[in-house]
Amino acid sequence: MSTVPAPKVILVTGASRGIGRSVAEGFLADSWRVVLAARNAEALDALASAARARGEDALAIPCDVADPASVDALFARIRAECGRLDVLFNNAGVSAFASTPDELSVEDWKRVVDINLTGSFLCTRGAFALMKAQQPQGGRIINNGSISAHAPRPNSIAYTATKHAITGMTKSTALDGRRFNIACGQIDIGNAATEMAQAMANGIVQANGEIAVEPLLDVKHVVDAVRYMAGLPLGANVQFMTVLASAMPFVGRG
Repeated sequence: MSTVPAPKVILVTGASRGIGRSVAEGFLADSWRVVLAARNAEALDALASAARARGEDALAIPCDVADPASVDALFARIRAECGRLDVLFNNAGVSAFASTPDELSVEDWKRVVDINLTGSFLCTRGAFALMKAQQPQGGRIINNGSISAHAPRPNSIAYTATKHAITGMTKSTALDGRRFNIACGQIDIGNAATEMAQAMANGIVQANGEIAVEPLLDVKHVVDAVRYMAGLPLGANVQFMTVLASAMPFVGRG
């Protein structure tokens, strides 16, 4: 007797808007079971309700990735309700392009570090433990890095520092995951057309102090890139992928 295989399960953090929402919708359309996590419970519920109305499999779990207890509760529900986790898209983050180092408050520094770096670690920690324990063992973690993981923008010390750190976390997770069939890679995105990138379309400060409008990338290409990374067998991995608007000032920035 043939049985229909259970859908694969992906957790998308920061799923209430922007890249996270677009990626979540892409995987819902591909018949994955998608766990939607973000702080905005109302937006998550609306996204999950719309998905279920289309016959798609969405589970909304409000979560503050900077809060260890909230992240622990998130993974406890995934374990209880889904039984396993195949992919984590570690996407939740905030930007801060406003201050020179002397002008950035310690509170704002900590906020960016807590969400972008500690939040990514906490979710990696939870996913790693679940993937290590589940049968069959293994899974994939995809970290959302940034062009700023390679080259900073002006006035972005906190954001840039966290994205450089994400690169180190990606490499360490990939190394530590080998024994447990856990792959880890990173996607670095430049100017995807979301709310966060609106400043680029309006004009943003460049390294020489000028204000310039920058081209944007249709977010569907980011979704396709994450789909490709997630769809590989665990014996193959995209360690790093850069997806950007071709004409944006990245190569040669500065």
